Amino acid sequence: MTSANAHRSTFFFFFFFFFFVLIVFLSFSPLSQSFPSPPPSSHTNNSTDRHALLSFKSLLFDPTGALASWNDSVDFCRWPGVTCSGRRHPQRATGLELDALGLSGPISPAIGNLTFLRSLVLSYNNFSGPIPGEIGSLSQLVNLTLRRNSLSGEIPPSLTRCSNLQFINLRSNLLKGEIPRDLGLLSNLKGINLWGNQISGTIPETIGNISSLRYIDLGKNSLEGSIPESFGKLTNLLVLQLNTNKFTGEIPSSVFNLSSISDIYLGFNNMTGALPSFLFDQFPNLQSLILYSNNFYGPIPSSISNASYLYDIELFQNQFSGAIPSGLGNSPYLWWVELSDNQLEAEEDGHWRFMDSLTNCSNLNLLALEGNKLGGFLPSSLANLSPGMTTITIGRNRIAGTIPDEIGKIVNLTTLKAHENLLTGTLPSSMANLRQMRVLNLEGNKLSGQIPASIGKLVQLNQLILNSNEFNGTLPASLSNLVNLQTLDLSSNRFSGEIPPELLDLKSLSIEMDLSNNLLSGPLPAEVGGLTSLNWLSVSNNKLSGEIPSAIGDCRSLEYLYLHGNSFQGPIPQSLGNLRALRELDLSKNNLSHEIPNFLGRFMLLQILNLSYNELEGQIPGDIFLMKPTAVSLQENPRLCVRDGSSKLNLSKLNLSNISVCDDYSTSSSKRNHFTLAVKILIPFLAIAFCSSFIFFVFLAFRRRHLQKKLSFKPVEDQFIRASYSDLLKATNGFSESNLIGVGSFGSVFKGIMEPDQTLVAIKVLNLQQHGASRTFMAECEALRNIWHRNLVKILTACSSTDFKGNDFKALVMKFMRNGSLDQWLHHPDPSNSGSRKLNLKQRLNIAVDVASAIDYLHNDGHAAIIHRDLKPSNVLLNDDFCAHLSDFGLSKILAGDDESQTVSLGLKGTIGYVPPEYGMGRCSSTQGDVYSFGILLLELFTGKRPTDEMFKDGLSLREHVETSTPDHIVDIVDPNLLDNRVEEMEEEVKCIDSAIKIGLFCSLNEPRERMEIENRYDTYAIFS
Repeated sequence: MTSANAHRSTFFFFFFFFFFVLIVFLSFSPLSQSFPSPPPSSHTNNSTDRHALLSFKSLLFDPTGALASWNDSVDFCRWPGVTCSGRRHPQRATGLELDALGLSGPISPAIGNLTFLRSLVLSYNNFSGPIPGEIGSLSQLVNLTLRRNSLSGEIPPSLTRCSNLQFINLRSNLLKGEIPRDLGLLSNLKGINLWGNQISGTIPETIGNISSLRYIDLGKNSLEGSIPESFGKLTNLLVLQLNTNKFTGEIPSSVFNLSSISDIYLGFNNMTGALPSFLFDQFPNLQSLILYSNNFYGPIPSSISNASYLYDIELFQNQFSGAIPSGLGNSPYLWWVELSDNQLEAEEDGHWRFMDSLTNCSNLNLLALEGNKLGGFLPSSLANLSPGMTTITIGRNRIAGTIPDEIGKIVNLTTLKAHENLLTGTLPSSMANLRQMRVLNLEGNKLSGQIPASIGKLVQLNQLILNSNEFNGTLPASLSNLVNLQTLDLSSNRFSGEIPPELLDLKSLSIEMDLSNNLLSGPLPAEVGGLTSLNWLSVSNNKLSGEIPSAIGDCRSLEYLYLHGNSFQGPIPQSLGNLRALRELDLSKNNLSHEIPNFLGRFMLLQILNLSYNELEGQIPGDIFLMKPTAVSLQENPRLCVRDGSSKLNLSKLNLSNISVCDDYSTSSSKRNHFTLAVKILIPFLAIAFCSSFIFFVFLAFRRRHLQKKLSFKPVEDQFIRASYSDLLKATNGFSESNLIGVGSFGSVFKGIMEPDQTLVAIKVLNLQQHGASRTFMAECEALRNIWHRNLVKILTACSSTDFKGNDFKALVMKFMRNGSLDQWLHHPDPSNSGSRKLNLKQRLNIAVDVASAIDYLHNDGHAAIIHRDLKPSNVLLNDDFCAHLSDFGLSKILAGDDESQTVSLGLKGTIGYVPPEYGMGRCSSTQGDVYSFGILLLELFTGKRPTDEMFKDGLSLREHVETSTPDHIVDIVDPNLLDNRVEEMEEEVKCIDSAIKIGLFCSLNEPRERMEIENRYDTYAIFS
């Protein structure tokens, strides 16, 4: 689908570019003088146009200065973008074309005073607000092109007064409402493009009266109802594009009389009906037939054999049935055939004749037949398809036979999916010629034999999926040559022997490696630690033995780890504690011994922990009982025990009701219990007293040494360095501009290299001239001195000293985050990378979970809740692995005792757009305020829109914009970078994004008590992400 859409977009671009040039040429040629023109009023002169243009400019923000020369020193006819070309009135503006100049702001109503205007083109800018109704005064207007802006409101009904209009292009805006009912009055209209708006209602019947129409594009809106019967009168229509709406009913029979039509796009609707057998006879010029994702049924018309110009046919996700017509490939231009997910059949050899016809299509690029009821034997003619083919998908059918020996002739093949069929035989040796192959999926067949070593020549492979077959022999070491491989699934076969160590050194593996359900033996090689980017690893149900290598702890990206059903022995390695991202861990049915490590109960994302059927012993860590009972399995470990007093309810939920009590906690040790209780009470009391004393003495020391050159705080974690002003000066090359990486309200941040270890750090230097900066410094130190979390920025040390001129100097030294801030990734494309810098869906979900984890820790896991009070994307920093770290605690507040009852007395805390509404009413800071900011951050993360975006005004906020668009129009509001163009992938992505956005909406409710609790939000994220 991605390639098809790209090709169609290119096709349409050239088609409509030619079409538009033709219109403009005709409009400005002598032939156009036949159009009636109202005579100008006697008092009208060219000053009217100049004043109108200056009024138009006055409302705009012009960041590039494109309109700087629009002034009285230059004749307005020579202003950039302005054309004066009338014969009778050469000093009147006839064209205003300002493409892609970065202009923003509303379109001035004064545009209606340019009464001689024939072409108005304002595409690829950021114009906002409504289209002014005064545009209806432009009676000579021929071309109106406002595509790719942020225009809102309804299409003005006055537009129908522009009787000379030939082309309307309002594509990709935010327009709502209905299509004007009187649009049919525009009798000269040749093209209308409203794609990618939020227009609703039905298509006016009157459009069928515009016999001059050649192009209709109403795609990606919320239109409903049926296609008007009156469309059958559009005898000059070439393109009908109604994709991605809510249309129902059948294609009107009158439409099949439009012999001129070349392209029909009705995909992603709810239409139904059978296609008439004569369809392609009635449409002799048809090039594209796009009907995917509807409810059409019946056979594919046999008249397709007469479709001499057919280029693209996409009928997937319907209910078409019967045999595929044998003349499918009679068009020499055929490029794209997508018939997946229907009920098409092939039970006899004759039903596969369409494959023979396709061998004549030298331009064929894609053939997709998966998800049908195709049976019989796979024809050998498959190997005779065009060498230029890139994609063949025949999976999820009932196809028998073997993979043709000559499949290697299709040398440009990048995707071959034949999964879930009845194929037998071995992998052809000619597959080694498919050097462009990226996806090979043969899952769920009856293929056998060994994997040939020559498969290692397919170095472009991203996915190799051969599971659930009957392959045998050893795993070829040549698999290690697949340096681009991301997914390897060889599970459920009969492979034997040891796992080649070099196979586990594939750094590219990032999605899945599944070797489960085979006959593999020997140890799990220590090279497994090289899979540092892998998300899923399974070697379960083999005959592996030895200890679990400690190197597995280097696989820090693992979320799913399955080692069950082997003969592993020894302890659970402590290095597993590094796998903080784990969601599922299954070590059951082995011979593991020793105690259960304490860290297993502290994995915040862990949803499944299965340690059953081992030889584990000792006390079950208390944190295990805090996990959801359905997530934990500890059965059949007879040497496990619990301390006296463990909840019987928890034990029964874990199916451990008969477990023994550990000796160290026998019921006779009541004195020990009293002692333990006393210690639990006394230690926190002594700790608080000690901390208070420590803070007091540090404060005294600070007062005494205020005039000294240097005073360093101990690092928050580990004794890192003692930094003086001189050290920081040297580390930043004298705080040079080349080292400056950010400027905030209370200071600047520099990149530096600290000696003696050449450690790369970020140094936040406070601007002490700024009111409140010193207080910010102390607040940040106080907030971070006793906390540590993987998603909080690590403060290495702090320096409070004087510079060489005797001025006070304060700085924080932090761990450097190479990937900058979330704000930069969302809103500031990397100019060095041609604007391709963007975050994918998985990265954004992980970032959301990371930030939620950090806030959860601040609110709930410390001795006192810490309120951040300035949660926003610029305060979320990303490390090398895009793990998010919350930073900037300059506005944080520590709650203890009755602190929560205090009101805000120092003004509004936080950043506009992210501050909860209750702060603006003088209410106290609270953890629920952070929850609100987190909700707004979530909405920004998945829409790509700042809460302060120019489109949010007149009472409209980011939250309201999102809320009114969910769930039906969620595709219209999400960041376009998040959506895959393929239908199946996009549907799953939209579901996931919808879940995230719902959490954002619940978190950002106006009433604090109605917002989600931080624990609830975090649990929800653990489930859907």
